[in-house]
Amino acid sequence: MPFIFVLLIIIGFLLVVGFRVVDQYERGVILSLGRYTSTRHPGLTWILPIVQRMIKVDLRIATVDIPQQEVITKDNVTVGINAVVYFRVASAEKAVLEIQNFRNAVALYAQATLRDVIGGVELDTLLSERDKIAVEIEKIVDVATDPWGIDVGTIKIQDIELPADMKRVMAKQAESERERRAIIIRAEGEYSASEKLAQAAQVLSGVQGGLSMRTLQTIEKINPDPSKTVIFALPLEIFDGMKHIASAIKKT
Repeated sequence: MPFIFVLLIIIGFLLVVGFRVVDQYERGVILSLGRYTSTRHPGLTWILPIVQRMIKVDLRIATVDIPQQEVITKDNVTVGINAVVYFRVASAEKAVLEIQNFRNAVALYAQATLRDVIGGVELDTLLSERDKIAVEIEKIVDVATDPWGIDVGTIKIQDIELPADMKRVMAKQAESERERRAIIIRAEGEYSASEKLAQAAQVLSGVQGGLSMRTLQTIEKINPDPSKTVIFALPLEIFDGMKHIASAIKKT
């Protein structure tokens, strides 16, 4: 009787101790005597103590920060870049059996890939096509981590730190570009105005006395105050014409 009583106590203890709860966002990988046997889904489950053990794996999307990296671009410019990796475990069994620490492995592999890809592009391409480069890095990391049961969703390049002298050069370049655009816009405006003036002069020249009336209107707008004197300069050709007319009158 005592033996049976002790046996019942041991069995009851093992039954109670062997119960496990797997949360909705987890999977339980079962190892029996060190060998993989099954994967338990969410809910209440039971394992045989001492013989079996369960490793829980979180299937939710996780993030890993890639600390700032000093990278030399293809055109020999040193930049500081940091990024963040979004990933999730697609296969709990592979994440446990194929890699020792999948979170750390994803971070290190993404860091190495970031340095390799950035080192193969020029600075202008890096600044203008940041999202495209991030997608390229994400594809490389996703393919490499697939045997580990990891699904890399997105990689975002957060910040690109440029050297101080490079910032000054880029600021001067942007200022020169703005000046160039301003000169082009001003020249286009002057060209358009000259065309309109030429059309207006052509119309006025076709009307008898039109140019004279326009000249008088312009003089009036220049100085509407009668207490001030306006000096109006006439072209020398007008005086030459008047001399020719006077000479012709004398000869007649």
